[in-house]
Amino acid sequence: MKKGLILLLALTLVFTLWAGIGSRESIVICASSEQYRNDSLQAQLSEKFPQYNIIVMYMSTGKAAAKVYAEGSDTEIDILVGLETGYLNKIKDSLADISGKSRLSYLEGLTPEDNGSLWVTWERQAGAIVVNRAILDKYGLEAPKTYADLLKPEYQGLIAMPDPKSSGTGYFFYKNWVNLWGEQEALAYVDALHKNLKQFTESGSGPIKLLKQGEVAIGLALTFQAVTEINNGQPFEIIFPPEGSPYSLTGAAILEGHETKTGVSEVYDYIIHEGLLQDKAQFSPEIICRDQEVRLPNYPANILYADMTGIQDDKEKERLLALWKY
Repeated sequence: MKKGLILLLALTLVFTLWAGIGSRESIVICASSEQYRNDSLQAQLSEKFPQYNIIVMYMSTGKAAAKVYAEGSDTEIDILVGLETGYLNKIKDSLADISGKSRLSYLEGLTPEDNGSLWVTWERQAGAIVVNRAILDKYGLEAPKTYADLLKPEYQGLIAMPDPKSSGTGYFFYKNWVNLWGEQEALAYVDALHKNLKQFTESGSGPIKLLKQGEVAIGLALTFQAVTEINNGQPFEIIFPPEGSPYSLTGAAILEGHETKTGVSEVYDYIIHEGLLQDKAQFSPEIICRDQEVRLPNYPANILYADMTGIQDDKEKERLLALWKY
């Protein structure tokens, strides 16, 4: 009898907890950042808003855009975080007007108004040539200093680059080359570079992973990922091309019609202020706001950025990717 009563009380407690969770408003955030950054955002939001059932789920930027493009504002996603701005342009008809929501002081060209008041700039993802000094030393090689250097025969099989068709990082290198040299010369450069590549990686983080594993000596990679690994003791060196660091931008948006859902505007306000500033300070410190704090050790200062004209043009991206044959 006593055991039965204990079991009954336990079951009652479980069902009460389930009912409490089920009664909370669910807010779905689709975030395209690395999992550790998404986990940090999830922890912040869960602590700040215990009254809501907030779900931060990872989805690559291309898949997230395709989902919204197919489902429109009828999707279960309420908020998008870290989606590349080219994709945001493609799904802009499904995004809510966020005029006046941001109180941050953005650098010129990065304000919500520059984005059509449909998203706030979430981050600048910038890249560089990253080398594993231990592997270069193993082969008795000097580090490359320019894009032209990457074509030297001694680097054959020692370079990795993200695939522009699946990676925004790969695409911003490709787009920068087109801006620098013109379409035909850029494509000819890719043909020559291909002879030295060990592989095109599916994701932007792929070259860093191969550098860590010692499978390549040189990677076209994201700067913040390289700095993180340097801080973890990897023998990496970051080399910025003389033409500047190429980059793309990502944004945070609300799906149209979802801004009136309970808690969504409140949670979005936190994300684009406290959440954004914490993420930039700790994880992805490329400067997008005035007086932005950088707490990630050893992050390069006064970075020269490359000419990225047209990086947000989704139609131009589709056209250039159609020319990519690898």
